[in-house]
Amino acid sequence: MGWVAEEQLERARQIPVLEYVCQYESDNLKLVGKEYRLHDHKSLAVGENGWYWHSRNFGSWSALDFLTDVRGYSLVEAVCFLLDENPQEHSGQMNTATQSSAKKTKPASLPMSNYSDPTKQIPFVLPLRNKNNNRIIAYLQSRDIDRDLIMDCIERGILFESKYYHNCVFLGKDEYGKARFAAMRSITTRFMRDVDGSNKKYGFVLPPINPHSCTVACYEAPIDCLSHQTLCKHGYIPHFDGWRLSLGGTSTLALEHFLQRHPNITHCIICTDADRAGDMVAGKIAAIAGITTERTPPLYGSDWNDTLQTIKKAERTQSKVRNSRQI
Repeated sequence: MGWVAEEQLERARQIPVLEYVCQYESDNLKLVGKEYRLHDHKSLAVGENGWYWHSRNFGSWSALDFLTDVRGYSLVEAVCFLLDENPQEHSGQMNTATQSSAKKTKPASLPMSNYSDPTKQIPFVLPLRNKNNNRIIAYLQSRDIDRDLIMDCIERGILFESKYYHNCVFLGKDEYGKARFAAMRSITTRFMRDVDGSNKKYGFVLPPINPHSCTVACYEAPIDCLSHQTLCKHGYIPHFDGWRLSLGGTSTLALEHFLQRHPNITHCIICTDADRAGDMVAGKIAAIAGITTERTPPLYGSDWNDTLQTIKKAERTQSKVRNSRQI
């Protein structure tokens, strides 16, 4: 089963239960006063101060304790699920975290398997918003994305920072400006997922200066949209004043719906990743009737943020060399 390091355990302990249930068990919640109650454990209350199981007279603040004490996860599995990380491989000895987990019961294979109903539509509930967006701004800038472009997304209401995990939350809105899709991206781990109940027809969109543009460029992720926009703004690649659309992966639903809403679009630039999945979705897009397509893969690496970071790193290296020669 593997083990987890003390550092992983400490990070998992910092995650509050309210953020966890709002993101992963939103269809299992009912608001009663200022607290939530679980449909499958009606005497268990969840709020800002943590969770408390009234019928059993115990509770805690953390999502980690909730998964182990309520959902039956082992400690290792709970930590790895919350951090979206893999367990460490055995190396002859187990650390303290793994030894503690030995007394836990084996969990269900899925977090919500005890009450999940595949015929029931999961409601779309956005994560709670943080009081500011400082962490995601710093994170996206660390990936060389232009600050002004980040701020424009925040001001237009298509990007915000979640309250507890401090994830980037990218929104896709319908024709009335209502959020219908949200993609979360961790600023500290590899965690990426859509918010439960998201409708993939509504992708993350960056509009052009000219609203009558007949061209749309498609990417797999919002960060790729912003990376390509940054490259254009700073003159690293040719100027592009068309729509930019994130597909939210390799589905073409967002593009098909976008074309229905924008019948004037005649040309699609396919900017999906330079890998097998990116080529596959490029083939799907090329088969859509009514538009002409052009495949424009990233210049370096597998995606457009790889390209941006490669170019910016080379630029910084050259700047250091020039400065060292002047000294």
